Amino acid sequence: MPNKKIILSGMRPTGKLHLGHWAGALENWVALQNGGGYSNYHLIADYHALTTNIDTSDIHAFSLEMVLDWLSAGIDPEVSPVFRQSQIKEHTELHLVFSMLITTARLERNPTLKEQVRDLELGPMSYGYLGYPVLQAADILLYKGEVVPVGEDQLSHVEITREIARDFNRQYGQVFPEPAAKLTKFARLPGLDGKKMSKSLNNAILLSDPPDEVNKKMKKAVTDPQKIRKGDPGRPDICLVFTYHKKFNPSEEDEIRKGCESGSLGCVDCKMRAAEKINIFLEPFRERRKKYESEPEKLDKILRDGEERARAVASQTMSDVHKAMKLG
Repeated sequence: MPNKKIILSGMRPTGKLHLGHWAGALENWVALQNGGGYSNYHLIADYHALTTNIDTSDIHAFSLEMVLDWLSAGIDPEVSPVFRQSQIKEHTELHLVFSMLITTARLERNPTLKEQVRDLELGPMSYGYLGYPVLQAADILLYKGEVVPVGEDQLSHVEITREIARDFNRQYGQVFPEPAAKLTKFARLPGLDGKKMSKSLNNAILLSDPPDEVNKKMKKAVTDPQKIRKGDPGRPDICLVFTYHKKFNPSEEDEIRKGCESGSLGCVDCKMRAAEKINIFLEPFRERRKKYESEPEKLDKILRDGEERARAVASQTMSDVHKAMKLG
C-alpha cells in the first residue's frame, strides 16, 4: 500500500486466546490497523511452534481457534491479510539464505534466547531453536517489513534482523530495508492467581468465555491477603482485581479505590463488578466469533485469500533475492 509502512506481526498457534493476549498484543495490532499509517500482515507462526514442541497433532485446530479470536478482536482480514507460515514456502527458502549470513556464535550471544531456554526449561537447544531469530528475520523481511513493534525484551531479535538485512545488502545489493523497532509498552495482565496468565496454569479468562464462566472464574481471583472481610481496609495497588478494574473499568477506578481502602467495598462485590465490566467488554468479541463459527467456509476463504496475497508479495521478494544473488 502506497505511503504506508509495512508491519508483520504473528503468534504461535496455541488455541483459544485470553485477556493477556489482548492486552499484550492484539490491542496494539487493532490500533495499528485502524491508525491508518501502516500496512499489516498477520502470521500464524506454525513453524515457529515446532521450536519448542514438535507434536503437530493439534496445530491445525489450534491455528483455527487462534484466527477466530483474532477476527473476534477486530482484525479485518480484508485490510490485514491473515495467513499460515507453513503455507508460504518462501519463508523457509529465505530462512535458508539468511542462515548463511550469520554465525552460530552470534546466535548464541542472543540474551533473549538464553532467557527463554532458561524460563521454558528446554534442556539441550535444538538447531531450529537456535535459529529461531533467523526465521523471524525471514518472516519480517520477506514482506520487506519496515517497522517491528516490540517490547524491550525483544530488541535483540530486531537487531539480528537489521544485521542480516545489512549483510545481505552489502554482499548482493540493496533488496531489504533495515526495519526499525517500534518500542511498544505491552501491558502485562496477570492471571487470576497473580501469576502470568496462561491456559496451562488454569488462571486465564478466555476471549471466548461466556458470561457465566467469566463470573465463575472471577470469584476465584486472589485479592489483598490482609483484606479478609468487608469492613477491612484494603490495598488496591497490590490487588489483582483492582488491576482488572484499571484495564476494563477505568471510569470507576477512583470509586473502587476509595471503597477498597475504606473497607466499604467487599471483595466479592468488587470481583463481580469487575466481571460485569469484562463481560461488557467481551460481548462484541463473542458476537463476532459466533458469526465466524457459524460459517466455517468463510474462515477457510479468509485463510486462502490471505495466503494468496502473502504469497504474491513473498514470491516477488524471492525473485528480487534470486536476481541480486544471480541465481537462476
